[in-house]
Parts: sequence; C-alpha cells; structure tokens
Amino acid sequence: MSSKYFISFFILLFSFASNAQKIHKSDFKSAADLTAMVVDSKSAADLLVYAVDFESELGENDGKWFFVNFKSQSDKSIFFVDLESKADIKIYFVDFESEAGWITSTKKQFLE
Repeated sequence: MSSKYFISFFILLFSFASNAQKIHKSDFKSAADLTAMVVDSKSAADLLVYAVDFESELGENDGKWFFVNFKSQSDKSIFFVDLESKADIKIYFVDFESEAGWITSTKKQFLE
C-alpha cells in the first residue's frame, strides 16, 4: 500500500514541477522561446512578474519566475527586446509576490 502512495505522490510532485516558471535569459533571439519587453508601469504590462529567490516558491503560470543560468534548466527561454512591437509579452517586475499575475490573459499561452 505504501508504495502506491509514494508513486502517486511522485506523479503529483512531477506534475507541479513541469508547470513551474523557471526562466532563462537568452542572449540570442533565435535561441529563445519568446520575446519580452520590460515596461515602466503596471498598466502597460501583460504580466506582472515577481522574481522568487528559491525554486520551491514557484507556482504555475502565475507570474512568479525563478531565473536559471542555463537553458537546459529552464521551462522557457526569453530574449528581452527594447521595442514593444518586437515583444510577444510586456512585463513589469513587482516588489511583492501577491502582486504577480496576468493582466492580459490571452497572452498566457506564451508561457504554457
């Protein structure tokens, strides 16, 4: 019986890990999964991002990002651009975890 629970727990744990937002900052647009622009105000953003300090603080596609050093460790690789017209999403970094989340839910697909 206990091995059945262990396997169920492992599957559940893995499913949460696969939806995490581990982000790699790409140096090349061609190597990135999407492009993003950091905007100056919350009202201009599609996504409010809170950068967490530990991978264990991640949620699902909810604006909490954990930055990793290598693309192989990431869920998504992002190339940051300076022009809004070149960006798939516009993000604004927030100071509090409770502020993180999607403003434009139709853009959520870019990080799924």
